[in-house]
Amino acid sequence: MKFKSALLAASVLALSASGAMAANIAVIAGSIEDGFFNLIKKGVDDATLVVEANGGQVNYLRTPNYDNFGPDLVTLINQAVAQGVDGIAIPVWVPEAQVPALQAAADKGIKIMMYNSGSDVKEDVHGINYFGSDEFVAGVAGGEYMAEHGAKKILCHIHTPGAVNHEARCAGVVEGAKKGGAEVNILRTPANLDGDVTGTAESIKSELVADQGIDAVITLAAWSADAAANAVGQIGAQDRVKIGSFDMNPAVLDRIKGGTQTMAIDQQPYLQGFLATSMLAAHIDFGTELATDPVLTGPAIIDASNIDTALQGVAKGAR
Repeated sequence: MKFKSALLAASVLALSASGAMAANIAVIAGSIEDGFFNLIKKGVDDATLVVEANGGQVNYLRTPNYDNFGPDLVTLINQAVAQGVDGIAIPVWVPEAQVPALQAAADKGIKIMMYNSGSDVKEDVHGINYFGSDEFVAGVAGGEYMAEHGAKKILCHIHTPGAVNHEARCAGVVEGAKKGGAEVNILRTPANLDGDVTGTAESIKSELVADQGIDAVITLAAWSADAAANAVGQIGAQDRVKIGSFDMNPAVLDRIKGGTQTMAIDQQPYLQGFLATSMLAAHIDFGTELATDPVLTGPAIIDASNIDTALQGVAKGAR
């Protein structure tokens, strides 16, 4: 009987110890209206299975929209801290708002993992690693590609003006296009048009009508590529204006397959969500770290040459 009691006590202590070591983390992401983050969430959900298998838990937190972006992100950071998490996986889109909040979280011993955006402030927030694309490098690749495929004057559309990752993308497009002898105009539309395909199409259409020299459009999101396609179609400029986009959705891939969109720049958001979540939990639970820092998940150019492979990933909800 004493042996059984001792065994039971040891089991309880072991469970308590394992519970104490199990990671409780928050993953903070973009707007609930932004379909891109459904792909991030697919990666987070798959990684959550691993975290839960080790006794941990994951809370996925998203901003309601982008109208009050910086303060909303700070609210989510503070919410995670108040919940007593061990770690936070987060992009940094608005450094002036997020960096102080993340520094305060790190000062409390909370581990910070970066993904999607903000690699340049990783050290400032004591980030462990960064999983994502280098936005400027991706932009350079996009600008070079379009110039190499005949574009002479590219319109780069920013749907969230001031967001560091989006501004860096178009800055990269400018640099890449310049290498190929092309020029770039930047169109910044109000943040309240984010996700508004109709309103954004009107803005892009106005630019295309006003400047007949524009022969390519690069958008920074899949939904805004839909808007660009609508704008180009409405003025019958399919033969004049090439379309490229960062990120992709089924419509983008269908257009590439059908020849009405030239390319998309994939940053593989599934991998960003999966790696940021699983590696943060592993670091907390086991003290593991990757030797590669940052871990780049893009850019990968999707065009007619590899569209079928990309479609296979889409069918499984991961691209």
